[in-house]
Amino acid sequence: MSIKDELYTSFKKGDTLTKLIYLNLAVFLLINLLHIITKLLLVDDSFLLQYIAVPSNPLLLLYRPWTIITYMFLHEGFIHVLFNVLNLYWFGRLFLMYFNQKQLVGVYVLGGVFGALSYVAAYNGFPYFQQFASNSLLLGASASVLAVMMAVTVSNPNVEIQLFLIGRVKLKYIAAVIFLISVFSVLGNNAGGNIAHIGGIFAGYLFAVFIKKGKDLTSGINKVIDFFVDLFARKKTLKVRYKNSSVSDEDWNYRKKADMDMINTILEKIKQSGYDSLSADEKKQLFEQREKK
Repeated sequence: MSIKDELYTSFKKGDTLTKLIYLNLAVFLLINLLHIITKLLLVDDSFLLQYIAVPSNPLLLLYRPWTIITYMFLHEGFIHVLFNVLNLYWFGRLFLMYFNQKQLVGVYVLGGVFGALSYVAAYNGFPYFQQFASNSLLLGASASVLAVMMAVTVSNPNVEIQLFLIGRVKLKYIAAVIFLISVFSVLGNNAGGNIAHIGGIFAGYLFAVFIKKGKDLTSGINKVIDFFVDLFARKKTLKVRYKNSSVSDEDWNYRKKADMDMINTILEKIKQSGYDSLSADEKKQLFEQREKK
């Protein structure tokens, strides 16, 4: 089995967490490959991010609503995607110990949406950020990943994880440090990203609080996802059926004549030697032809 086949098999048979990780890595590789090609051809590809990252300008966002989804799979560099993918893996595994796979996707999307909306609201609501709002873009899975982390933290704050060079630390302390870093970094170089972090953390918090009350905030998101998945599956099925039934008139007439010749031969045999003289295959063919009528 080739590497390509192994990757495809592991993606197809893997759980939701595996697919989310693969999707982030695939988008990162694709975007960087396109960047290399455009650079070699001396083509300016700066416009690409404008259509897949979230703009802080609400009017632009109104015309590019899909960016609220696409941005949460984009990353600037290798360290950026590596950090987010590793955190998604660690926190995602913890999440799946207490919740199901559909809820993981729902929280991932919910955190990303909250992060994007928090970013747009802050950049247009606070005078300090309005000087950057005209040409600012948001990308990255951090808000989604932190939503997953916060959902687990609120549900099970005393769960311990092993940190390199530190040892075992309770999840609530890790979440608190990340939240405080994000809050005190909203005026830094990655202001938009840190605002999105806060939005994602808030989304994870809301999910955990409402799930304890018996209300799943991700149910609506998963209904939308299921609708598009089912729609794609139906289109694929219809396409296959259409392809299999696309026979020319000449071929159809040929097959029809062959079937009639076969039936006439069987009927002639019955006339001469009786029904019991037919073989099992001939009886089956005769029965199938009767069923078609």
